[in-house]
Amino acid sequence: MNAQVTHVFDAPAAPGAADVTGVTDVIVVGAGGAGLTLATELALAGVPAVVLDRLPGRNLQSRAGAIQPRTAEVLALRGLLDDALGRSIDFELVGGHFAGLPVPLDYTAWDTRYPHPVLLPQDQLEAVLEERLARLGGRVLREHRLTGLRQNADGVTVTVSTPDGAERSLRGRYLVACDGAHSSVRKIVGAAFPGQAATLRMATADLLLAGDVDDSSGGHISSRIHTSPEGHFAMITPLAGGLHKLIFSGPRTMEAERDAPVTPEEVREVLRATHGGALDVAEIRYSSRFSDASRQLEHYRHGRVFFAGDSAHIHSPAGGQGLNLGVQDAFNLGWKLAAVLRGEVGEELLDTYESERHPVAARVLALTRAQGVVMGPQRDGGLAELRDVLTDLLRLPDANRYMAGVMAGLDLCLPSPDAAAHPLLGLRMPDLDLDLVAGGAEGGGDGGEGEGDGEGKRVRFSDLTRDGRGVLLVLTDTPLADAAPWDDRVTRVRARAEPGAAAGAEAILVRPDGYVCWAGGAGLTQTLTRWFGPAA
Repeated sequence: MNAQVTHVFDAPAAPGAADVTGVTDVIVVGAGGAGLTLATELALAGVPAVVLDRLPGRNLQSRAGAIQPRTAEVLALRGLLDDALGRSIDFELVGGHFAGLPVPLDYTAWDTRYPHPVLLPQDQLEAVLEERLARLGGRVLREHRLTGLRQNADGVTVTVSTPDGAERSLRGRYLVACDGAHSSVRKIVGAAFPGQAATLRMATADLLLAGDVDDSSGGHISSRIHTSPEGHFAMITPLAGGLHKLIFSGPRTMEAERDAPVTPEEVREVLRATHGGALDVAEIRYSSRFSDASRQLEHYRHGRVFFAGDSAHIHSPAGGQGLNLGVQDAFNLGWKLAAVLRGEVGEELLDTYESERHPVAARVLALTRAQGVVMGPQRDGGLAELRDVLTDLLRLPDANRYMAGVMAGLDLCLPSPDAAAHPLLGLRMPDLDLDLVAGGAEGGGDGGEGEGDGEGKRVRFSDLTRDGRGVLLVLTDTPLADAAPWDDRVTRVRARAEPGAAAGAEAILVRPDGYVCWAGGAGLTQTLTRWFGPAA
């Protein structure tokens, strides 16, 4: 049996220490999914940013194993989904799950082009994002560890330990902490991080299995969570190159220290308890330990320091929510930060980051805690009966649709002051099939694939959002002259769609993150001003 490698990194040559001394607009700390998403959004908007990461390279352990439908939609909005799918595992999940119960969550009821999770290990998503960042002129400074931070009314200054052992300083107008569950920025700032301490210790390993990867019922071993009366559980999903990802716990795991290596004997004990003699471990490639601790920052902004991803919230991995939550945090913050830094809109826009994303994470924390209870080992006290009741509920179409929307991130509706507003307001914009009317896009900027194209050009709505601008989609011949002063920030597109495709709206204004902020009627000028700043 080969020796275990706990951490392996894809480590390009680190830039010299001199590269870190200077001034930039945004300092991003952490090059995980949230940090790289934020950096690519800023680079797309032409905002200078520096990404600092303490590790020597990208962590090659799979960690988060899938992206949910809403994250797939987000990647499509920027033209990144094809690259991501090219790196995904060729194994189609039929739906999501809640607490591993044997009823797939049906995402097809949510009008999405991506009605199932995509098996995309986190290291592969990070590779896609980092490659895009490089094409936009950005990069990650590896082995650059934050050692100090101070801020005033104008910006943030950090001290950084560089690969050559020297310390350098860097000044930015804002700093965004995306440095994970054990965030150094969070500790330096002294941000309150209340929540619940861990009750369950778990581990994950990317490994080679020996034995039959199909269970006795003919389904793949990843089709459900396996448990034992002694307190073991195991969930296995396929990876590339014959590897599998195992998430597990058991009595031995519960007693292990956080930094203790994951041993073949520990894994073998879990597999024997959950799969009998059908499976054994042949080789452990990468592994790590984690817990179900559940915490969330009280505030996502501390002066000129923002938090996103695991630095802002931690929770159990139940249901595969963490990576998706962090990517969507960054997608919400990135365009707003860019608009403020470009001087297009006032700093009050940044307050909407916390008001919109804090409740989303709070709900995820509640759902993961609930799933942790339901996924617990069989014992007296009605847990088995509770599972049976929830399983029956998830077989009801309305209950299944509700839980599918929650788990996939498809049901999010941003708050609106108008209770009688159009039904699309606040929701994610459907990725409609559109036939461009002569002239295509009317505003400035790149305008996606439709700009300048003639009558009848077929596009998807997501084709119009590649440049990170807002989109005003006009589905009638009605002129909207009062929107022209925002053409430097919003692309106006005149197109036709299938009848009823946009819930009857004649025109729709969509934010850069894909959410509808106006859908016909009065108030277009006020909405444009709120989200995109005063008229040019």
